[in-house]
Amino acid sequence: MSGESAKSGLLRSSAVVSVMTLLSRVLGMVRDMVVAAYFGSSPAADAFFIAFKIPNFMRRLFAEGAFAQAFVPVLSEYRAQRSLAEVKQLVDRVAGTLGLTLTAITGLGVVTSPYLIMLFAPGFRGEPEKLALAGELLAITFPYLLLISLTAFCGGILNSYGRFAVPAFTPVLLNLCMIGATLFFTPYFDQPVMALAWGVFVAGLAQLLFQLPFLARIQLLPIPRPNRHDEGVKRIMRLMVPALFGVSVSQINLLLDTVLASFLQTGSVSWLYYADRLSELPLGAFGIAIGTVILPSLSRQHAGDDPKAFSATIDWALRMVLLVGVPAALALAILSEPLIASLFHYGKMTERDVVQSANALEAYSLGVLTFMLIKVLAPGFFARQDLKTPVRIAIYCMLANMAFNLVLIWPLQHVGLALATSLSSMLNTALLFWGLYKTGVYRPGPGWGLFGLRLLAGCAAMAALVWWLNAPSVEWFAWGWQRRAWELCLLVGGGIGAYAGAMVLLGLRMRHLRH
Repeated sequence: MSGESAKSGLLRSSAVVSVMTLLSRVLGMVRDMVVAAYFGSSPAADAFFIAFKIPNFMRRLFAEGAFAQAFVPVLSEYRAQRSLAEVKQLVDRVAGTLGLTLTAITGLGVVTSPYLIMLFAPGFRGEPEKLALAGELLAITFPYLLLISLTAFCGGILNSYGRFAVPAFTPVLLNLCMIGATLFFTPYFDQPVMALAWGVFVAGLAQLLFQLPFLARIQLLPIPRPNRHDEGVKRIMRLMVPALFGVSVSQINLLLDTVLASFLQTGSVSWLYYADRLSELPLGAFGIAIGTVILPSLSRQHAGDDPKAFSATIDWALRMVLLVGVPAALALAILSEPLIASLFHYGKMTERDVVQSANALEAYSLGVLTFMLIKVLAPGFFARQDLKTPVRIAIYCMLANMAFNLVLIWPLQHVGLALATSLSSMLNTALLFWGLYKTGVYRPGPGWGLFGLRLLAGCAAMAALVWWLNAPSVEWFAWGWQRRAWELCLLVGGGIGAYAGAMVLLGLRMRHLRH
């Protein structure tokens, strides 16, 4: 396959994943709007967000983080060098070993849920009712870890075989289940927020079952057969241990934010949650899509001993992320209050909640680009099965994040926690980039100067138009949802038009995105 056709394939696959993921993220925004309207920033909302964050954090850490980065390169190598029967045997043995391990962890998590809440949200100890409610919610949501981890395992197989759309669409089911649970089942519970927890549990089942028919089509439907002594399983397990730190630093940092936020005033956990959800929109819609698509390609290029193509793939991925990430981060900073007000200022969500959450979003926006860059730089190490370097970098960044948190939380409260996360993400990105560059794994391709000029001009045009069109916050608070939706569409549409128009005027064409 030629370099241009390979990049075209990556671009098409990235577009498919981006569209599916964007659908999921949009529904995720609808979900959060519904949750905000029903629960606002109340103690019940804080309790649920903690109970949901713990299995969700572990899911990102184990399943989408360490496991995916360890499993996909090994599976890609098996696919390139071995028979389908040997690939199927690896899949069965990994499914059995992973399933057995996660079942034990899940059982332990359900039994110890009250203590896990005290560990992850120690600030709740001063509010016994909130602590007890969070423990009950966690006992219901914790099995989501088992179900969604097996879903991620199935998605890794499908991604390795070029079936990107199905795993990208799967998260839509979580949003639909949570929206349905909130709208239709909250009246049937003494504690309405319990409906949300059961919605998460049902979503885990639905997501796993949804992917199984597609695995059957490629003759890789797993039949769990635990075998820790299998060569491939042992390699994956060895790679997973350091990968736990290497790929999931941002998630660990966000969890540390939650622990510290539990000591702050009521609402702090929710303010950070709503801001984080918006900051993750460009990450999920594009950053994760690019990272998901390039990992199998990088793994094959490394297995085929093609360092030039390996570097070119990373170079292309970096440009694609910058093309979307820079304007997205800028827009989130400029439109923080309009976005939060338009999406969440309904029901129990007050104006003060909007302002506090918008302040956190501004701090998170500083790290949006680097969150996205990590998703394309980390695979440059994992595809080569180099785990030591990302682990070392991860430890540095975790320590830096802790220091930033302790320094910034006192003057800035919850905003300081968001800012600390962004700063540690910047450090993580810089160290990952330098690690690839100094070893010669990555060498920048030609044309970066012109690309940078076009990018700056597009962002300047977008920022100028959005600043001019935007109304004062007091007007956003006074408008109904129809006017807010119209004004937000005008701002977003105008900003995208200005950005794209400036880039096109300076000579950017679709063919440039394939090189």
